[in-house]
Amino acid sequence: MIKINLLPQKRAKKKRGAAAPSTADTGTRDMVLGIAGLAAAGALVWLLFDKPKRDRIEEAKATAKTLDGEIADKRKTLAGSERVPAYAALKAVAEAADQRAKEIEKLNAAKILPAHVLHELGEILVLGKHPTMTADMTARTGPNGEGNKQFQTDWDPTHVWLSNYTDSGGAFKIEGGAQTENDVAQLSKRLQASVYFMEVSPSVGQPVVDKDTGLTYYKFSISGKVAY
Repeated sequence: MIKINLLPQKRAKKKRGAAAPSTADTGTRDMVLGIAGLAAAGALVWLLFDKPKRDRIEEAKATAKTLDGEIADKRKTLAGSERVPAYAALKAVAEAADQRAKEIEKLNAAKILPAHVLHELGEILVLGKHPTMTADMTARTGPNGEGNKQFQTDWDPTHVWLSNYTDSGGAFKIEGGAQTENDVAQLSKRLQASVYFMEVSPSVGQPVVDKDTGLTYYKFSISGKVAY
């Protein structure tokens, strides 16, 4: 009868079974490694991307705060004080002075030669043309200007004709005829608005009947000074 001893084999199986790791242990180890990997990746992202971005934001906030303080100081300075005028007031004075200087230059350019005066008179007597005016006079003769200085922009200058123009020592006199008294007024207003003429004074006579045509017209004269 053959006898088989099984004990040594059982021990060997038990030893082999104890040496092999279990499935649960392997899963736990993998999970720990995964968590560690995620933590390392998160730390890397924070270090390379998030932290520099946050640092830039904080730096921008600090810069903005500094600029706000500087702007507040500038506004306080521009507001002026009892001893120092406000910036707006100084700017207005400077702009007014600059405008006056331009007006003076324009006036100086306008009173060079008598020929310029005659050219200006000719331009005034052209339909659609306006006299040479300063910015201030342009506003005063405009739609929202002074009533006694406004002139009709659609006035037809062919309604007047000149028969004589004299200039003696800067004092001028214009003589001519007009269809209506309003035509004389429109011509006078344009002369007064021009930078070439001053102290314009019109004078209109009684109606006159033309012996050839039978039409009625007004003789007039306009006197004043030339801005030489």
